Amino acid sequence: MEENKSKVTLHGMWASSYSKRVEIALKLKGILYEYVEEDLSNKTESMVRLNPVHKKVPLLVHDGKPVAESQVILEYIDETWNNSPRLLPEDSYERAQVRFWVSYINQQVIEVMGKVLFQEGEAQEKAIEEARERFKVLEEGLKKHFPNKIIKENDDVGLLDIIIISTFGSHKVYHEVFGVGVIDQVNTPTLYNWIESLKELAVMKEAEVPSDRLVPFLQMYRQRHLQQAANA
Repeated sequence: MEENKSKVTLHGMWASSYSKRVEIALKLKGILYEYVEEDLSNKTESMVRLNPVHKKVPLLVHDGKPVAESQVILEYIDETWNNSPRLLPEDSYERAQVRFWVSYINQQVIEVMGKVLFQEGEAQEKAIEEARERFKVLEEGLKKHFPNKIIKENDDVGLLDIIIISTFGSHKVYHEVFGVGVIDQVNTPTLYNWIESLKELAVMKEAEVPSDRLVPFLQMYRQRHLQQAANA
C-alpha cells in the first residue's frame, strides 16, 4: 500500500456512479482516505464551500485543496500518486484510445441511459433502441482497440476499466428495474465479459452497491422524475 502522509477526503453519495469511480481509484492505489456521505438534498457546508461552482459529488479534498469533477479527480489521483496501477497507459496512442472510449461512454452512452431511465412508453422504447445502437458501437470499439484485454489483478485495471465497472457494473439491476437488458452475452459479449472479469476483483466487490439497496432507490428516483416531468 502506498504510504500516505497527506489527508484525503472524498465527499460522495453511495448510489452515484461518479463517486464510485473515485472510490475505486483510491482503493486501487491504496490511498487512505476519509469518506463523507452527502445527502444531495441537504449538502454539507464544507462541500458547498469547497465546490462552489457545481456543488456536486464527487469532491476530493487533498490537504485542504478541493478537486471537483470525477474525470478531473481521476487524472489528479494518477498524477499525484504515481504508484501502480497507473490509470492511463504510457503509450500515447493507447492513452488516446482510452480517453476516446471513456469520452464516448461519458457523453454518448450515459446520456442515452438517462433517457431510458427517465422516460416511459413510446419515448422509452425509442430510447432503448438508441441505447442498443450506442452499445453496439461501444462493443465493436472495445473488441477492435483492446483485443487482448486480460483482467486478473489490480495492476490490470486502468481508467477505462474504472469507467466501465462504475457505469455498467449494476446492469443486471437496471434490467430488473426496467425489464429491459442492453448488456448481455449475446449482443455485447466483450463488454459483458469485461464487466464480469472486473467484478471478480476483491476491490470491486468491496465497492459494489448491494442490489437490494439499489433497486428500490432507482425505482423511487425514476418515479420522482416522471412525476416532476408530468407536473412541469
